[in-house]
Amino acid sequence: MMNGLGERAGNVSLAEVAVVLRDKLNKHIGIDESKIHNVSQLVAHFSGKHTAANAPIIGTDVFTQTSGLHADGDRKAGLYQTALRPERFARRHSYALGKMSGRASLAKNLEALDFELSTDDQEKVLQRIVEIGDAKTTVTADDLPFIIADVLESGEYQHVDLLNCQITSGLEVESTVSLRLCVDGEMYRATGSGNGGLDAFINAVAQIFEPIGVTIPRLTDFEIHIPRGGQTNALTECLITWDQAGKTLRTRGVHANQVFAAINAALRMLNLVLHVKKPLPAETSSDRPHQVTNQRRSRVTYPTGVATNS
Repeated sequence: MMNGLGERAGNVSLAEVAVVLRDKLNKHIGIDESKIHNVSQLVAHFSGKHTAANAPIIGTDVFTQTSGLHADGDRKAGLYQTALRPERFARRHSYALGKMSGRASLAKNLEALDFELSTDDQEKVLQRIVEIGDAKTTVTADDLPFIIADVLESGEYQHVDLLNCQITSGLEVESTVSLRLCVDGEMYRATGSGNGGLDAFINAVAQIFEPIGVTIPRLTDFEIHIPRGGQTNALTECLITWDQAGKTLRTRGVHANQVFAAINAALRMLNLVLHVKKPLPAETSSDRPHQVTNQRRSRVTYPTGVATNS
C-alpha cells in the first residue's frame, strides 16, 4: 500500500517493497519507480495523512544533504553515489544550509539558482548562513536570495555594531528596549520605550545620536517578506524606506526574528547616515560605556498605516 496506509496498523510501504524486490532479490516488477514519489504525494494529499520527512524513498528530506562533505563529493563526479540515486525516482538532490554548511553546499545552491558570486562574497554569505543557522535550524534555498542581498548591500563600512539588545513587549503596555552599541569604537548604553519593539529601539538610539548632531531619518514605508510557502519560523526580510531631509534611503534587514529583521534594517540606515558624517569624538579614555537614559525621550514620527509593533 502506498505510504504504508492500511485499515488499522497499516501496511508495508509500496515504495520500500519495490526497491527491495529489485535491488536485493533481483526481481523484475512492473512498477515505474519514477512515478512513486508523485503517487505518494497524491495519496498524502487526498488522505490527509502525510509521510514522515525521513521516510525512505518518498520523504521530503531523504535526498537532502546536510554535510558539506557529501556536497563536495557530488561535485566530484558523484564520489559518494549509491544505487538509490534521486534521479531513479524522478527526484533531485538538495543541499541544506545552516551552521554546519561548507563552501560546497553553498556552491551547489548557488548553481541551482544560477547565481555567481566572487570567492570573497561567498565567504561573507557563508558566514551569514552559519550565523542564521544558530537561530534557525535550516536555511532553505528560498532564503538564500534574501541573505545574498543583505550581505551584498552591507558595504565595507561598519560604524555601528549592536553588541546587545533586549526587547520586552506585552499586551496593552509599551515595549521597552535596553541596548549596547559600539559606535566608531566608542561604547554606548541606552534604554527606551515605544509602540512596539522597533519604535522603542529607534527612540533609544535617537538618545545616543541626536545629542551629537545626527538626526534619525523619518520612517516612511515598512515591508516584511518571507519566502513563498514559508512557515512561522521562516527567515524574514524587512525593507524600510526612510526620509532624510528629503533624500530617500531604503535599507534591508534579514533575521529569523521579525523584530530583529527590522532592527537590522535600522542599523543599516545608521551606518549609511554615519558614513557621510565625521566619526564620533572620543570624549574619554575610559573603557566604561556612555550611559544614556530615557529622561530625554525623542519620539520618531511614523506615517499613518505603518506598523511598528511587530
